[in-house]
This record gives sequence, C-alpha cells and structure tokens, in this order.
Amino acid sequence: MEIDKTLLFLKKIELFRNLNDEEFNELAHSVREKQYDTGELVFRENGPREDIFIINEGEIELFKSNPFGSELRLTVFGKGDFLGEGSWAHDSPHSTSARALQPSRLLSVNSAFFNKNADTTLKIFSNITRIMSRRMRNINSRMINPAAQYESGKTRREHDLLGDREVPFEVYYGIQTLRALENFNISGMSLSLFPALIEALAMVKEAAAEANFELGLLDPEIRDAIVAACRELKNGKYHNHFVVDMIQGGAGTSTNMNANEVIANRALEIMGHEKGEYQHCHPNNHVNLSQSTNDAYPTAIQIALINSNKKLIVVLQTLIDSFREKAKAFSGIIKMGRTQLQDAVPMTLGQEFGAYAATLSEEVERLTQNAELFLEVNMGATAIGTGINSEPGYSEMVVKHLRRITGLDLVLASNLVEATQDTGAYVMYSSAVKRLAVKLSKICNDLRLLSSGPRTGLHEINLPPMQPGSSIMPGKVNPVIPEVMNQIAFKVIGNDLTVTMAAEAGQLELNVFEPVIVQSIFESVEMLKNGMYTLKYRCIDGITANEEHCRNMVHNSIGLVTALNPFIGYESSNQLAKEALEGNRSVYELVLEKGLLTKAELDQILLPENMIKPGKMKL
Repeated sequence: MEIDKTLLFLKKIELFRNLNDEEFNELAHSVREKQYDTGELVFRENGPREDIFIINEGEIELFKSNPFGSELRLTVFGKGDFLGEGSWAHDSPHSTSARALQPSRLLSVNSAFFNKNADTTLKIFSNITRIMSRRMRNINSRMINPAAQYESGKTRREHDLLGDREVPFEVYYGIQTLRALENFNISGMSLSLFPALIEALAMVKEAAAEANFELGLLDPEIRDAIVAACRELKNGKYHNHFVVDMIQGGAGTSTNMNANEVIANRALEIMGHEKGEYQHCHPNNHVNLSQSTNDAYPTAIQIALINSNKKLIVVLQTLIDSFREKAKAFSGIIKMGRTQLQDAVPMTLGQEFGAYAATLSEEVERLTQNAELFLEVNMGATAIGTGINSEPGYSEMVVKHLRRITGLDLVLASNLVEATQDTGAYVMYSSAVKRLAVKLSKICNDLRLLSSGPRTGLHEINLPPMQPGSSIMPGKVNPVIPEVMNQIAFKVIGNDLTVTMAAEAGQLELNVFEPVIVQSIFESVEMLKNGMYTLKYRCIDGITANEEHCRNMVHNSIGLVTALNPFIGYESSNQLAKEALEGNRSVYELVLEKGLLTKAELDQILLPENMIKPGKMKL
C-alpha cells in the first residue's frame, strides 16, 4: 500500500486521532500490510497479543468459544474498524478469536512501536483507554439508566409529538427511544440481549428500503445508506443502542422506533451528516416508510423465531446424540424397570436411555413444523391490515426482498386484516417449546431418581459430581444439573401460560400484548438452549452405570415372576410373588422348591436377553 494512501487511511481511524503529521508519518512507515483468505485466523483466543489490526478491506469476525466448545459470534468488523488494541498489555492474552469472513487486507502495528515514541504512545494509549471505557459503559448500560451513558455530555435536541428533549449526542437512538427508556424499566431485559431480534428488524427495514426504492418512493442515496446501516446491524454492530425493555406498552412501537432511530442515525453518518439531522434521513419518513409497527414488528419477530428455532434444534440434536451414545454404551446392562415407582420387569439401561433419545427426537419435527407457521407474514398490512400509506404492489415486493435477504420461504398472508390481529402461531410454537420442556423435565426427574443414594437410593447410575452439595453435610453431592433443568422447564411452562393468556386477550384489529408474548418465547428458547447444553456437557456425557448393583437388584426383585406368567400361569405366579415377599425368599428358589419348572427351564426363561424383548411363550 502506498505511503500516502496509508496516511490518508490512518487519519480516519479513531485509535490514532490527535496525532500530528510527524507522528502519523512515523506510524505509516511502521505498519505492515497482510492479506487474509476466507476463514483464516487473524489471532486466536488465549494467544499472545502482539499487534493492533486495522481493517483496510474485507470483513473480520470476532468470536469466542463457550465452555462447551461452541463458537459464539460477538461482532463483525469492516473497513476502518480496528481490533487487538490491547496488544500493549504484554501479559494479557487475547480474550477472543478473529478470522476473515472474506478475503481481507489488514494493516498491523506491532507492540514494539509503542517503545519508540513516548508522546505518540501516550496519545494512542489515551484513545485506547477512552474506547475501552466506552465499551464498558455499553456493556453496563442496562444496569444503570442507559440514557445517562454517554461520553462527552454533549446533547442534540430532538422533537416529537410530546415536545422537545435533549438526547445524548453519542447514542444512535432518538427521542422516542429515550421516552421508552423512561417509561418501561420493567424486566431488565433489553432488546440488546436478543441479537436475533435486532438482526431480523434490520432485515425487515432493509427489505422495506429496497421495495420503496423500487417503487420510486426512496432516493438512491437514502436507500443505500439505510441498507448499509441494516447490514451493519446484521453483523452485530450497534446492538448496544437497542436499549428498550422487551416488555413495553404500545404493542411494540418502542421496539420499532428504537430500530428506526438507530438505523436513521447510522444512515445519516454514512451519508456524511450528523446524528439527528433527520431532514436527510428520517426514522419515520424514510426508515419506516410504507410500514407500521403492526406489520414490521411481528414480521421481524417471526423471522427471529425461525432463526432461533434452528439454533434450538441444533442444540437439541447434540443432546439426543449424547443419549444415543449412552444407550449404546449401556446396552448390555440389565436392570429392573419400574412402573408407579414399583418393580415391574427387567430391561437394559441402554433401553432406558434409548427411550430418552427417541422421545426427544420427536420434538425436532414438532418444533420444525410449528416454526413453519411463522413463514406467513403480514408485511404491507400497515396499521390494521388495510395497507393504508403503502403503494399498490408494495406487499408483494417487500416480501420478495425479504425472501432474498433472509433466505426463508416467506409468504404474504392471504388476509392481512386477519394476519395483523392473529397470534395463533405464537401459541402453537410456544406449546411445542413447552412440550420439549416437559419431556426434558421428566427425563431429569428420572436421572435424579436413578442416581439417588448412594447407599439408600436406587443408585443405578452415577451423575458426574459438579460441586459439593451441602454447607453442613460432609460428602454430599447433589444432582444440580438435572435440578437446574427442572427449574428451566418450570419457567418455560409458566411462559407458555403467559403466551396463552396474552394471545387470548387481543381485542379487535390488534393484539397489543405481543411484547410479553415475544419476551416469553425468546426467554424460553434461550433458557432451553443453555439448559440443554449444560445437561449434555455437564451431566449426560459423564454418566456411568453401576452394573453389578443393577444386576443384583434384578435377581432380588419380585418382578422376576412376571417372566414366568406364560409358563406357570398368573395364579401360580401371583402366589409365588406373595410367598417370596412375605418370607423374604427369592422367586428362583421357590420355583425349584415347588417343582414348577426344572432348573434348566428356569435358567432359560430368566436369561437377560429373553426378558427384555418378545420371545416364544412355550419351552
């Protein structure tokens, strides 16, 4: 890269602001240029910090591994962004990983540069400190009034129906979001906690901008800026500016306006204007053009839930695989089956775990089927389904763009008035989520019972010990992972009831309670994802069997007599069971004593492989 071009580029980077010409020149001669292919790592989590990277071309994904080994995307950086700014702290490894999403060209500044010029280094460190401080404020903003979380104290004046307000200059949201912050301090769960919803809102606004441009309603410069801002949101940027509480009055208007304002203000910057100069790009007139909250909001929710459901199914499938692996490992371990907590008939521990895998496998199809209900959207319905304030053909056109942007087979509802007021799809999907939770809770009940003891319970399996179980009882270890999964299930069941009641309470042309429906479902999905990951990695994968104990319980069980029914008759079997129970005798011993069967016949009947599947009923 030519030195003059390098200089011009570096002067636009926030990290190096306030450097003089001499310092910039020294910096430009110190940077190195490197190309990265798609998928190539720029740096790795826990690796040494050596360079600050500035993106000149391409896109870099910042991600982190969770405790279970899965990758979590944090954000996507583009041209002009920088990363690795903590390289000056030599004793601090990278806390994240970064890789190229497309062929990218990066400029790097090695940490050794900071030893050359004290004044330059001080200025850069000052910028780093300020940037890190801002990031920390963004992270902590939901713990304090986010309206107070701004850097300079500078404000901009904005106007709405109720009058004028001062809005912190640095934030991308506007006056209507500010009012929502003040009005709805309810759940402590802001929109920023649900990136799938923010990304879906960006998709809806991008599709609307494309359709409005195609209809001649939007200038190309404004369209391009809105689209660019939406794509940044889809890549994880500016999510911290989505500050509205998930539970709010107004049927989702605050959420919609939060999106409109962030996109408008970012679009203004892209066009070279200041935030708040809405005459160039207005949250309502441009970003919300041809829309109402009543079609944009539910459409975004549905897209977000479809995408969230896909992730839920991936996690569910990993849990199913774990149960299948245990079923295979335990296939030869005979144990006593139980009904109503009483001895029933023998089975294998593998059959028990195989049943868990099978019952959860059913939920993959149920979740998929019910999520498909969200493919029908009401974009273009505007306020109540009549399409007021939209151009003829807009509905079809915006859905066409949505299909392209989302990659989903979205279809326009045949009756937009009905679709605008109907929340039946949420009821159905929430019910499917609840069904999964109920099954998981039942399985966890079983795991707690099967592992009970160790000396005075069933003790057929051992759960991996996760933590000491008592503040007073030494040696106690509790089944904490199944317990937390049970509690998640209780919450999901409660959320489903909330969804049911909120859906029923809709009136006339709109259900104003969609925010609590949305919050409940998203919370359920997120908790189940986290819970199933935890159950798999911290419980199921580490389960071991007490094989000998299982076998001994089978041999000592009165339930063995059931296997003799076809050969000695129900009445004789019933009498044997009574005598064995009252006299504390074994069934095996009594059969031989009474001469009901020969030893060879009895041994053949009681072979484990003959008791766990259908077999010939005559010897």
